[in-house]
Amino acid sequence: MSKKLPTRSEDFSLWYNELVKNAGLADNSGVRGCMVIKPYGFAIWELMKEQLDKMFKETGHQNAYFPIFVPKSLFEAEEKNAEGFAKECAVVTHYRLKTDPEDKSKLIVDPEAKLEEELIVRPTSEAIIWNTYKGWIQSYRDLPLLINQWANVVRWEMRTRLFLRTSEFLWQEGHTAHATKQEAIVEAKQMHDVYAHFAENWMAMPVIKGFKSDSERFAGADDTFTIEALMQDGKALQAGTSHFLGQNFAKAFDVEFQTAEGGKEHVWATSWGVSTRLIGGLIMTHSDDEGLVLPPKLAPYQVVIIPFLNKKKEEQNELLISKSNEIKAELEKFGIRVQIDTDVTKRPGFKFAEYELKGYPVRMVVGPRDLENNQVEIARRDTKEKSLQNIDGIGASINELLNTIQNNLFNKAKSYRDTHTTEVSTFEEFKSVLDTKGGFISAHWDGTEATEEQIKDLTKATIRCIPLDAENEEGTCVFSGKPSQKRVLFAKAY
Repeated sequence: MSKKLPTRSEDFSLWYNELVKNAGLADNSGVRGCMVIKPYGFAIWELMKEQLDKMFKETGHQNAYFPIFVPKSLFEAEEKNAEGFAKECAVVTHYRLKTDPEDKSKLIVDPEAKLEEELIVRPTSEAIIWNTYKGWIQSYRDLPLLINQWANVVRWEMRTRLFLRTSEFLWQEGHTAHATKQEAIVEAKQMHDVYAHFAENWMAMPVIKGFKSDSERFAGADDTFTIEALMQDGKALQAGTSHFLGQNFAKAFDVEFQTAEGGKEHVWATSWGVSTRLIGGLIMTHSDDEGLVLPPKLAPYQVVIIPFLNKKKEEQNELLISKSNEIKAELEKFGIRVQIDTDVTKRPGFKFAEYELKGYPVRMVVGPRDLENNQVEIARRDTKEKSLQNIDGIGASINELLNTIQNNLFNKAKSYRDTHTTEVSTFEEFKSVLDTKGGFISAHWDGTEATEEQIKDLTKATIRCIPLDAENEEGTCVFSGKPSQKRVLFAKAY
C-alpha cells in the first residue's frame, strides 16, 4: 500500500506532490522540469481531450497540426509576443552531434553543423501558424478559418510542479481568422464560454469568468478572457484563456484578404487554449487527505466492483465473480466505466485504501451474504457514505448516484469559493484577509499598472480578473485612494 499522505493543512504543496505520485498520475523524468504522465493520469487527460474536442467540433472547428520548431525570424515578427515569451524559449542552434576526438565514449555538438537560422521550440504557435495562414487566406470566401491543434509546447520554467507548471506540457491551441472585428470578438467570447462550461459541468470546478488587466493579458493580444478557479489552499488557478488578437498577427505576417467589394483588408484573429494544468486544478479542487476525489465524468473508472474472494473457496469465488460480471454488464448499458478486482493476493482493506487513493467515485463490494440477499454494499468516495443497494435495477440507480456525486462535488467547491471571496475597503483589510483567510479578494482598483505592480510587490497578490458580471460601483482604490468604477478580483495564484 502507498505510504500515508501528508495532510493538506500540514503542507498543501507536499500533499499535492505526494498525491500525484502515489495515485499513479505522473512522475518526474530524467529531463529537468519535465514530467512523465503515467497511464492513469493520461486516461484523465484523454477524457478531458475527448470532451473538449467534441465541443470544439460542435462549434465548427477542425483539427490540424503545425511544426514544433519556429524560425527565429518568424518568432520575432510580432514584437509583443516575442518579448513576452523570450525568457522561456528553448533554442535549437545545431543539427548534429559527433564523437569527441579526445574521448570516443562521448558526443559533442558538431561545430560545422550550426543552423543558418536558429529555431525556437514553440512556447506557443501563433508565429508559425500565422505565417502558414498567409498562404491559406486570399479571399473573404476563405473566412472564417477555424483551426485547433492538440500539441506539446516548451516553456523553460525555473520552478516546476507536476501538471501545474512544467517545462514541457500538453495542450490544445485554437487559432482562428475572421473577416471582421466583431466576428473575432464573438469567437473569443464563445470559446471562453466553452471553457467555463467544461470546467463547471465536467470538472465540477466553479470558475469566475472575466478578462485580464493590461499587464496580465496574453502577449500580443488586445484582450484576454479568462476563467479563474479557487483551490483548497486559497490560491487561484488560471484554468483557461481565450484571446482577441485584433489584427496584430495579421499585420505582422501580412495576412490580408480580398473583401466582397474588391478591397484589401487584414484579417481579425483569436487564439485560445487549455492544458494538462487542468489535471492539477482537478486534484486541488476536490481531493482530500486520503487521496484523489474525481468527478465521475472524468474518472477513468467510475465504479470498481470488489467481489469478496476467499482463496479456499473456489466455487464461491466463481459465483461472486459471475455476479460481478453480470452487474458490470448492466452498468455498462448506461455507459458507466467499470473495473472488477479479482486479485486474491490482496486483502479487502488494502484494496479499499488503494481505490480511495485513486479517487474511484463508487466502490461496490459483492460478498456471499450479499448474493443471498440480492444486494451489494456501495461506498461513495465524495462523502465516504456506505449503503446497501438491491441488485435489481442497479444500472439506473448507480447512474443516478454518479450524477448526484458530480453535482455534490460542484456544490461543495462552489460553497468553498463563495465563502472565500471577500470584499474589502482598505489595504489593511486586504493584507489581513490575504494572510489569514486567502481566497479571492474583491477590491476597488484605480486601473493603473503602477498600482497593480505595487500591490503585487507588497503582497504577491495579482489581479486575477475583472469579472464580466462586475457592476459599476463608485469607490476608491484600495491602495491609492483614487476613484474606481468597479471591483476586481485579487488573489495569490499558481
